[in-house]
Amino acid sequence: MNKSVLWDLDGTLIDSEQYHWLAWRATMAAEGVSLTQQQFLSTFGLRNDAVIPRWIPAASPQRIEQIAAAKEQLYRRLIREKTPGEGGLQPLPGVRQWIARLAREGWLQAIASSSPRENVDVVLAVIGLANCFQAVVSAEDVTHGKPDPQVFLTAAARLGSAPDWSIVVEDAPAGIEAARRAGMACIGVRRDGSPLAADLAVSSLADLPPDAFSCLLSLGSS
Repeated sequence: MNKSVLWDLDGTLIDSEQYHWLAWRATMAAEGVSLTQQQFLSTFGLRNDAVIPRWIPAASPQRIEQIAAAKEQLYRRLIREKTPGEGGLQPLPGVRQWIARLAREGWLQAIASSSPRENVDVVLAVIGLANCFQAVVSAEDVTHGKPDPQVFLTAAARLGSAPDWSIVVEDAPAGIEAARRAGMACIGVRRDGSPLAADLAVSSLADLPPDAFSCLLSLGSS
């Protein structure tokens, strides 16, 4: 059985919060909605079709799709333009090192994200990790978003891995719950230090002990 690591994208591999906030704020302003940062943060990590109706309750499915497309197009433009930070988007601390180490140790790796596939492709290209994953599962590949386990179960299946041979890396409570429902061990990354109900929680992937993944795999497959 293949051992696998299933990576969330936003907030786990990258800090994309500011890019999403700028894109949502501008997009909603064009719709006549003054969005607060707290409203944005309360929905971060959810699918667009679950977010937009909260802010525009009367929006039709077609309108929701149009608004979402406009927001994501702006988000990708911001990523490519290397704003808001002068250095542009970068992987979070420890990400490159762990992805390389896991590959050397024979782990298969996949992206399991609620983001549209085009967003995932742009981000991975910008941060230079496009060739590091054996599978990518994005919003288009599933019908239910996190905390439903579908995205993780789909990613594991594409890697030929069973749930008890798969480890999820997540930053959001909804993703942690999705991993639990999938029957997978989970590493939680919460940079603000707040609690996460993961099997192992850290403020940074750079803080993980060297045997973190192998120990969790032993627990899950025993």
